[in-house]
Parts: sequence; C-alpha cells; structure tokens
Amino acid sequence: MKTIEQVEEIMTIPSNELIEDLKKLDGDIMILGVAGKMGPTLAKMAVRALKEGTIPKRVIGVSRFSSGTLQSELEQAGVETIAADLLDDQQLMGLPDVKNIIYMAGTKFGTKGNEHNTWAMNAYLPGRVAEKFKQSRIVVFSTGNVYPLVPVATGGCDENHSVNPIGEYAQSCLGRERIFTNFSLKNQTPLTIFRLNYAIDMRYGVLLEIARQVYAGKTVDLTMGHVNVIWQGDANEYAIRSLLLANTPPEILNVTGPETISVRWLAEQFGKAFNKEVSFANEEQPTALLNNSGKAHKLFGYPRVSLNQMIEWTAEWVAGGGVTINKPTHFQERQGAY
Repeated sequence: MKTIEQVEEIMTIPSNELIEDLKKLDGDIMILGVAGKMGPTLAKMAVRALKEGTIPKRVIGVSRFSSGTLQSELEQAGVETIAADLLDDQQLMGLPDVKNIIYMAGTKFGTKGNEHNTWAMNAYLPGRVAEKFKQSRIVVFSTGNVYPLVPVATGGCDENHSVNPIGEYAQSCLGRERIFTNFSLKNQTPLTIFRLNYAIDMRYGVLLEIARQVYAGKTVDLTMGHVNVIWQGDANEYAIRSLLLANTPPEILNVTGPETISVRWLAEQFGKAFNKEVSFANEEQPTALLNNSGKAHKLFGYPRVSLNQMIEWTAEWVAGGGVTINKPTHFQERQGAY
C-alpha cells in the first residue's frame, strides 16, 4: 500500500458476517466523535456494508468538524453528518434520536496539565449522552488502560480481571465506564463497553512508531517490553457488530489481536525489512499493559489481517515515506502520564 486511499479501501472492506449482523439490527447508526482517528473508517465501513447488503439504514457522523475537509469527505462516502459540540448541552440535546449509538468521543493526548478537560470529556459528557440516548443501544469505546500492568506470562487481562487504572487519563476512562453503567442500570439502556488497545493504521500506532525508530537508526526502548495490536479495520468491524451484544448490565468486551508481542522481536523484524542494525535501551520489565481478547475472537472470529501482514505493510509505508499522524501512542508509558 502506497496511498491513504489504498489504506482506507482495504480498511473499510466489510465482511459477510458484518453485513449479516447489520441485517439483524433495527434502526439507524449514529457515531458520536466520528472525526477521531478511527471514526472516519468505521463510518465508511458501515456505509459499505449497508450498501452491499442493500440494507435501508442511515449512518450519521457527529463531530465539531471545525477544520479540514473531513465532513465533505464523509458526505461523499455516504455518511450523513451533523456538526455539533457534544459538550454544548443544547447542541447535544438537539441531536436526533437514533436507535444505535457508537460513542467514540474522548480525550487522551494532552491530559497532563489539562486534566480538567479530560475528565469533562471522559466522565462528565458520558452522563449527558446516556440521558439523551436512554432509549438507544450504545457501544462505548473504552481502553485496556483501565487494567493494571500484569505479568507478561499471564497472557493479559480478560474481562473478569479487576480494573486498577494508572494515571488520570486511565482513571477518567474508568469514570466513563462507570457513568455509562450507572445510566444503563437506571434506564435499562443496553450497552457494550469496548475495551480496545492498540489499533493499527499505516499512519499511526505502535508498529509505525517502532518501524520509524528502526528506520531512522534510533534506539528502541524496551521498558514496556510487550504489547498487543489489532488492525484498525478489524477493530472497527468488531465495534459495529458489538451493537448486537449490548445489554444491561453492560457487556464488557476486550478487543485486540491474539498475540502477546515482544517489542524486541518487532524491532528486529523491521530491522530485517530495512536491512538495518537495531539498538536497544533498557531491559524488558516483567509486567506490561496487556489485553486478552479471547472472548471477542470467540464471538467474531480472529482478526482478518494478521500481525505479519501489518508488519509488512508498515515497513513498506515507512520506507516509502508514507503520510503519518503526528500523535505518539505513548505505549511505553508505565506511569499513566499522557
């Protein structure tokens, strides 16, 4: 893949399983916070699935759309758009009532020094959204950061593992879950809590960061020695299909790839691809932020895009000077400071 258009074409291909699930779903779909990293491709995938299945449903994307051309790009792809500031209560309450909500709004980067806004977005706004859409079913994007660091040998936290978030960003994400859960129980609103960590796009993500370090001859830090990743297209599909899982009490779903991946091994794979020596700093710690998504794989099947394919595509992208989104994941962070 050499262009953004090629990336998005592959990333938004719907599976037959997604199309069949959308046939079972009653009502239209609204994506709140559609302008984030994953929202545009999720919306486009949903539209493609509806078209291919000749399913008469609408996909509506809501964001401030304060700059750039994304709003017109989504409209051209068949996504209806509404420009609204979700923190403005009048604008939020003025949104149309839609049966299916995918909630993607939230803040991570820039939390340090701006904690108040992070809490407003991640823990206050969910209560307003839950009250507005009490008659809907909702998939709430969350994060594996609500779990603690665990021994690598355990294979990661499953949905039954106790939460213990490190740092204010992760704490505010647990706050989001708790607030949505409160209103799910109060109003009998069906909910799926979607705990995702590390979706991969050619333009962003753990693999891109490691590949760029290796390509530039920089030292790779091994302090967070193991990670999980999943192709963004697979994560998007799981999210849309998770609408059918929504329940009260909420269904909790971990979402990532099946492997516990060594950062050292990843760097060495990119070293081979670029024919470059790799240098490392620090040693792997015995614990890491790891997510066990066996439940999601049982429900939806294994990701369609393999780890080796992601590595190959990422190496090609970096070597070819592909466009990137300048937002580091901070996957190395062990103290929760974002």
